[in-house]
Amino acid sequence: MTRRDAEASPQTYARIGGLIYLIIMVIALFAEAYVRGSLIVSGDATATANKILGSETLFRAGLAGEMLTCAGDLAMAMILYVLLRPVSQSLALLAAFFRVAFVSIYGVAKLFEIAALVALGRADYLKAFNPQKLHAMAFMSLRVHSLGYGASLLFFGFCCILFGHLIYRSGYLPRTLGILLVIGGWGYVLFSLAQMMAPAFAGQWLFPWLMLPAFPAELGLALWLLVKGVDVPRWEERALSNPEMARLS
Repeated sequence: MTRRDAEASPQTYARIGGLIYLIIMVIALFAEAYVRGSLIVSGDATATANKILGSETLFRAGLAGEMLTCAGDLAMAMILYVLLRPVSQSLALLAAFFRVAFVSIYGVAKLFEIAALVALGRADYLKAFNPQKLHAMAFMSLRVHSLGYGASLLFFGFCCILFGHLIYRSGYLPRTLGILLVIGGWGYVLFSLAQMMAPAFAGQWLFPWLMLPAFPAELGLALWLLVKGVDVPRWEERALSNPEMARLS
């Protein structure tokens, strides 16, 4: 029995990956669009603090949900690597590394949301600061979180570009999904760079428009993996014809 024979079917990886990807997208939309969108008031630290304190459970639910998406993204890095390594093991591994880097930076950024909650807490040592200063500290932490999230998108964008390229070349997943994922990936990369170089311009003119092309690509990929999966005979054919995969047999 070869090592590949002992592994789960690529179709199993595809189904699980599609389900995880859908869950990630639902949680991310809830946390970003609903929670942050309803609680964070642009440019107003006190209003933001009051909204968070008035809906602290909702804010914490969004934070917990996004931490769960980090775990899901790590799983997706492995799943997409397995599904696309028959095309190029080295590029699939590089794409997986980019996704792990994205999760690492994004996870650190989430610590600043926790810091905002600490600043708005009721601990005795916080009495050394007046409320306005605490609100400003919390708002600054939320701003650093946003900038950290933007920085993480650079790595997620390159992950999407590489996986999209591999999907396009695969022959066992739709080329259209690969093209859309590459376009969406470049949107992430350009927004991340723009936020670092010209944050005011990026926030006013580029967000969220540069990232919108990625939504149909990621949703389409999630649904395809969950409903259709991969063309297993073609996957196996690519795996057998790839010298990198042959060494794993």
